[in-house]
Amino acid sequence: MPQPGQPQPGQPQPGQPIASPYRPSALTTSVVGSHAHPGWLDLAVAAAERGELGPDDIREVQDDAVDVALRDQEEAGIDVVSEGEMRRVGFFTAEFYRHLTGVTPLASGRRLGPAGHDQQHRFKVLEPISAPDGLGVVEEFGYARTRTDRPIKVTLPGPFTLSGRLSYGAGEIYRDRIAAAEAFVPILAAELERLVVAGATYIQVDEPSPAIHPEASDEFATLFNAAAAGVVGRVHLAAHLCFGNFFGRPLSKRVYRPVLRQALAFDVGELVLEWANREMAELDVAVDITAAGRHLSAGVIDVKNYYLETADDVAERIEKVLAAGVPEDRLSVVPDCGFSQTARWATKPKLAALVAGRDLVRGRPS
Repeated sequence: MPQPGQPQPGQPQPGQPIASPYRPSALTTSVVGSHAHPGWLDLAVAAAERGELGPDDIREVQDDAVDVALRDQEEAGIDVVSEGEMRRVGFFTAEFYRHLTGVTPLASGRRLGPAGHDQQHRFKVLEPISAPDGLGVVEEFGYARTRTDRPIKVTLPGPFTLSGRLSYGAGEIYRDRIAAAEAFVPILAAELERLVVAGATYIQVDEPSPAIHPEASDEFATLFNAAAAGVVGRVHLAAHLCFGNFFGRPLSKRVYRPVLRQALAFDVGELVLEWANREMAELDVAVDITAAGRHLSAGVIDVKNYYLETADDVAERIEKVLAAGVPEDRLSVVPDCGFSQTARWATKPKLAALVAGRDLVRGRPS
């Protein structure tokens, strides 16, 4: 097995378009990862935290939640589905730290007032981290593939994203965030290898936009590529560059042009980016991405807004992307981000509008 950061013989140079066994077809509909929780799942999670559920009870609840997520996507007509990240307790990355050794939770510094990123989980690092049993993503995929016959997109966070919740600095195990992120590279490389061996054909790695952390922008691609090196060319690999979505709140200026060079340095065949909540701004960036040989998944559903898009709304957004010069065969359409911060009553019609709008575009003369 290749060591992290060492591409297999014959692989493209970093930043070049990547060939893989799977490629989305023109105007494929998919999701970014997380699905809205049914209310009973949150009740069950709270009961589990009080010690009222056993391991078998928790597994049954989570299996049922994945079934709901898959059914909602299938009923909407989504082409490439996810298992909804329904087993991941807490926001975005929280679940993964349960699989690590060498960390212990820290109390939040602010518990009152409006919800914000400063209230999220953090961990003290006691010793160099490891994940001897993996991060749980392979097991998520293993169950989901028995519950649907549609292609499955597997999602997991990247090394820089995961490093953000660990302690680092003077006197700590890791001197800075880059060192903490480097510690995740072999962990993620092992998880990605196991996913490919298990049969995954489409993997999306989520990293916050380099715009959120300009001080580390040059390291984003280096860290990402080191983790992914062993599976490049063996799987359709995508990168989701997000501006943040905790309680629907971004964390930075929502512009891609200043970080386009860094985004194109990721060794992936596809970039998954936000457009709907930015009123379809910067479509010239979309053109540059596809001109560089990448497939583009463009966000055309605003998950940070409770306005329920119509099919016509979605079709108009897709047609703007195409009119800007993005080739149809290099375009997939998705929501801007995951639905974990959106109520299910809104998630379902938004997914339906995504498919209906795509169908309108497909049915119109070119």
